[in-house]
Amino acid sequence: MTPSQWTAWPSREALSREGLTRARRMLAWAVRVALLAILLWTAVEQRDVADWAAALAPVVLLACGAAAWAFYRTTLAHRLLPSLGLLAFLLAVAVLAQRGGFYAPATVLWCGCAVTALERMPLAAAVPATGVSLTGFVLVNDDPWLTTAAITIGLCLSGYVLRLDAEARGNAQRLLVQERAARVAEAESAALAERSRIAREIHDVLAHSLSAQLVHLEAARLLIEGGAARDQILDRVVAARGMARDGLSETRQALSALRGEMTPLEDFLRELVGSSDGASLVVRGERRPMSVEASQTVRRVAQEALTNVRKHAPGAKTEMRLEYGPGEVALEIRDSGALQPHQELTVSGGGYGLLGMKERAELMGGTLEAGPYEEGFVVKLRVPV
Repeated sequence: MTPSQWTAWPSREALSREGLTRARRMLAWAVRVALLAILLWTAVEQRDVADWAAALAPVVLLACGAAAWAFYRTTLAHRLLPSLGLLAFLLAVAVLAQRGGFYAPATVLWCGCAVTALERMPLAAAVPATGVSLTGFVLVNDDPWLTTAAITIGLCLSGYVLRLDAEARGNAQRLLVQERAARVAEAESAALAERSRIAREIHDVLAHSLSAQLVHLEAARLLIEGGAARDQILDRVVAARGMARDGLSETRQALSALRGEMTPLEDFLRELVGSSDGASLVVRGERRPMSVEASQTVRRVAQEALTNVRKHAPGAKTEMRLEYGPGEVALEIRDSGALQPHQELTVSGGGYGLLGMKERAELMGGTLEAGPYEEGFVVKLRVPV
């Protein structure tokens, strides 16, 4: 046994009554009541008691009860000197009870102090205190030496077993507190992650839509100031209105996704491909459940990729492939190319471009690759499910 184990107190959780079951509480109270009844009965029935001892018995009994309660509080607070002082007071009362003729109460005090010291105090202090208590018990006990030795060893084992049991209960209480704290932290982390997801969804949609509207409206303003033709100005205004309509639709989709009211991914991609000229969709593998975050990432990448095709490769043929694999979903968008070269990872709006989608996929443990392929451009997304 290491020196620290000799000087260490039992934990406060072990010394307190916290975590005790109702049955154990009732058993403890039953033992206390039984001991008190034995003390009172033997005190009343004892005939060869000195007069001074009989007169002081009620006061001493109350003092012993107060000292026992104080000993519980001082050991709970890990205060060594007051605990030793109270234990010495109880042992002194045992000596007085023995000299006054109260043999049974004295025996109860000797044994109780021995067991309680082992249970509630550091071993470096408990072992000497137990030794003093059991020495007093051995000196006044009239049983055969073998019986006395058996009782002494049994008391030592009882005190140490109670100590181990209390420590086990204290460890269980600490683990329970830690588990509750971990659950609270996990709930807070989940709430923060959900708020971050909501903020990212709204930011992605609004940043993309509003930035595009600002571009068209600014162009319309410049055309008006430059005295451009009505048709040119009208085209810009109509384009801004279309962007606003698309942004409103995407905002509604994002809010529906946050509420868990999402259309199936394949249906969404078919609708998206149907609104783009020259685009086709191929779905492979067996459909599997996906998290809202993963589904939204696939949808956003598909939207951004088709937007870039319309912007940088108008009229190009586009093939979209969705494949359900073991543990992941893969999306590939490939176009046939345009007269002008593609721009690498075009960013449209704060965080809504393919660069923002790449960061989003990496946060989920996935990957997004985009770059030239033969005469066109390809975007490959993989997200775990």
